[in-house]
Amino acid sequence: MKIDKILILLFLVVAGFACQDELDTNPTDSTSGDVLFSDVQKANVALNGIYRAMYVADEWSVNWADEEFGVTAFLLTYDLMGDDMVQNEGGSGWFWFDYMYNVKSDYTHKSGRPYSVWFFYYTVISNANSIIASQDVLTGAPSEISSLIGQAYALRAYAYFSLIRFYQQTYVGNENAPGVPIYTEPTTNASEGSPRGTVADVYTQIDADLQQALTLLDPDVAAPRIHPSHIDYYVANGLKAQVALEKQDWPTAESAATMAMSGGTTMLSRENLANGFGFNDANAGAVLWGLQIIAEQISDTESLFGHMDASTSSYAENARKCVSSWLYDQMADSDVRKQMWWNGPLEVDEPLGTQLSYNQFKFRFSDPTNALGDYILMRHEEMMLIKAEALCMQNRFGEARTILTELMEERDPNYDISGLTDASTLTVNDANGPTTPLGGSSTLLDEIILQRRIELWGEVGRIHDIKRLKTGFSRDFEGSNHTQKLLSRNTLDPEYPDFVMSIPQSEFDGNKNMDEVSDQNPWADN
Repeated sequence: MKIDKILILLFLVVAGFACQDELDTNPTDSTSGDVLFSDVQKANVALNGIYRAMYVADEWSVNWADEEFGVTAFLLTYDLMGDDMVQNEGGSGWFWFDYMYNVKSDYTHKSGRPYSVWFFYYTVISNANSIIASQDVLTGAPSEISSLIGQAYALRAYAYFSLIRFYQQTYVGNENAPGVPIYTEPTTNASEGSPRGTVADVYTQIDADLQQALTLLDPDVAAPRIHPSHIDYYVANGLKAQVALEKQDWPTAESAATMAMSGGTTMLSRENLANGFGFNDANAGAVLWGLQIIAEQISDTESLFGHMDASTSSYAENARKCVSSWLYDQMADSDVRKQMWWNGPLEVDEPLGTQLSYNQFKFRFSDPTNALGDYILMRHEEMMLIKAEALCMQNRFGEARTILTELMEERDPNYDISGLTDASTLTVNDANGPTTPLGGSSTLLDEIILQRRIELWGEVGRIHDIKRLKTGFSRDFEGSNHTQKLLSRNTLDPEYPDFVMSIPQSEFDGNKNMDEVSDQNPWADN
């Protein structure tokens, strides 16, 4: 990819956005870069453009926009690469090849997963760099400038974190492996591409950006958040907790998750779930960060809910997303999630629509007629589970039990973990794979990871946890409802090469410091 084109693309698409109560987005290409960054209010135009880019389609690949609708498309991909989400049929083909592990060869062109993820996140980075570079010349209220620049640093960290997790194995044990190119300055037509560097280099940049973001977004110096799509101090702490979890920096994961939860969010109650909360409201009390969707800028097909809500006539109707039968069976009948988020096994499965065993209801349009539904990117419950895992890994088992029980009391009134062993190890089942222990959880860590898989199904990307926990996975368990069991692939390998995406050919074509032979990610032999 020629990096000089990234900034141009996004400015043409989103320049002119105002920062109002509903993140008003009326595209125009009439705003020049000089005008855009003359004061903080106009610089917010570019910032809002980044947030809008996170949910629009038609920009991230030459074709196949139906499965390239921003960050939730990528999160759906990461879940379908694992063992907990099933795509029951191919439908129109969207996401089917991700589920089959048959997209890595698409690196040769600009339509498909290798290119779209790379191009999207480097677009975010390039625009964040331009905002950051303007900080010394902006006029306006200091608190508003602090908020603007802090968000840009956080978005850059978020983008690099997303890239390194998709285009490389996990941090621990791979610190010296090739990373992704790092850019911290605005790019121009004359800019030279950066080499891959190392995984450690990328995480050093992520950590530095998050520290800058937290300093600038501190409530004592930054203007209050004016829109749920914006990153604030608490969201930045949530990002820090996610990064620390990946790095196995347990004290930091614990403290950052605790701080993220201190901003006024609360977990969804059993009553919320029983009343049919559809994971489509960025203003819900449990949401730290969500993208508030505007009807004029999305369609029923090029959207998360178009691929998830099988009750509509969109793609999900005949490409239904289901929970794995194994994960479903781990929940007690008294668990409200089992009652509200998925079908159980049905006597008759219909060829279209919701009447299918294990079909999901967790993600639904809030307004199907107008294709509305917000995207939730970070929830209070995720922070609870990060904290519980971090406490467990520090052998603070009593505290970990307390926070896990606090969550589960709002999910299952009969929940009881008194029989679990206090241990920070995962149980291995050689017959069905490390992630499906016979008889359910044995250790406290087993249970924390299990509840993470259930609670955050469809939200955080299961393949990322498989990689960081180094478990591998198997879809070939007894009673499996997976339609693609990947029997010819060694997915039990904790560092299976095809867990890592290929780098697009366009990057090698436009970056003389990247060699398509030595810098391309390897393919698995099977």
